[in-house]
Amino acid sequence: MRNKYLKIFLIILFLFGAQNALASYHFSNYKGKNPIHVLKTNTKVPKGISPDIIKTVYNLPKTGGHGTIAIIGAYDDQTIENDLSVFDKTFNLPECTTKNGCFEKHLIDQNTKTNSGWGMETSLDVEWAHAIAPQAKILLVSAKTPSGTNLLKAVDYAGSRADVVAISMSFGGAEFPEEKSLDSHFVSKSGAVFFASSGDSGSGASWPASSPKVISVGGTSITFKNDGTLASEKAWSGSGGGVSIYEAEPAYQQTYSIPKANGMRAIPDVSYNADPKSGFPVYAKGKWAVVGGTSAGAPQWAGIESLGLSAESGKLYLDKASDSYANFFRDIVSGSNGDCKYYCQARKHYDYITGLGSPVTVIF
Repeated sequence: MRNKYLKIFLIILFLFGAQNALASYHFSNYKGKNPIHVLKTNTKVPKGISPDIIKTVYNLPKTGGHGTIAIIGAYDDQTIENDLSVFDKTFNLPECTTKNGCFEKHLIDQNTKTNSGWGMETSLDVEWAHAIAPQAKILLVSAKTPSGTNLLKAVDYAGSRADVVAISMSFGGAEFPEEKSLDSHFVSKSGAVFFASSGDSGSGASWPASSPKVISVGGTSITFKNDGTLASEKAWSGSGGGVSIYEAEPAYQQTYSIPKANGMRAIPDVSYNADPKSGFPVYAKGKWAVVGGTSAGAPQWAGIESLGLSAESGKLYLDKASDSYANFFRDIVSGSNGDCKYYCQARKHYDYITGLGSPVTVIF
């Protein structure tokens, strides 16, 4: 009997402690994590899916791009311009440098340290945003650290620029009670569209992807036939997704009538290749790597916005609801990201792993 009461006491103590821990987690404790998965490093030659191949998969043009794509990062990547130059030469992309006005790096704080993990993230984001929209300019805005406060300073700077048309945020972290009060940071003066990775830990919502002012990008896994054409695209097991704890369901999702959202913000909105097994070649610090994760989707969707200037939340849901939705999205109908039954299974129309699906156009 004593053991029984002891077990009950310990369970109550655990639950009370867990609730207190959740209650004590606030924006001041937030630290953004970059959802990136490195499959291979130190490869002598680039391996993985090339820009030409991914453009064929998603029916993207070989060239194009308008305005400036802003990449939000953390720490100072001191070799990024050289890394981008090697990447561009390797894949026959237009040169993008400070000298020709295509590339710009802005440090929020000049006294910013380097960080190898975020350096790989920066290379992925910059190189692949440029690969998708080669004629767009690239603005790298580097926060001093990945704290919530510092990351928002970088977001605010990007949002203040009149030339910026798309803002990519390849970072995320647990939701917190104050997040609704921060939605105004994701409204640009010039009308730029914000994109965020949905996360790489499977089912569950994260911020800033949970903001209704942000287009959340989930992950898929693609395979190819022997002739190099697309064989399948399924939900990636690592893709983040779910229902926000704090954000109410926005009007564009209410109109679409997402099942089981229960009046709260559903995540993600769209999807993109994220499986490291079908990853992307990235050049960083003098070495090639194969990289995956939903980190890859946010900058490439930002590139899609630069190409077509029409990838806005309201339009995306209207297109998916139309009879001609197949002209806009590849509906991802198989795969899972956990054991939470409905919320962890890909299905027709909308699901909590891949959202509306993957792009097959740049005009929405």
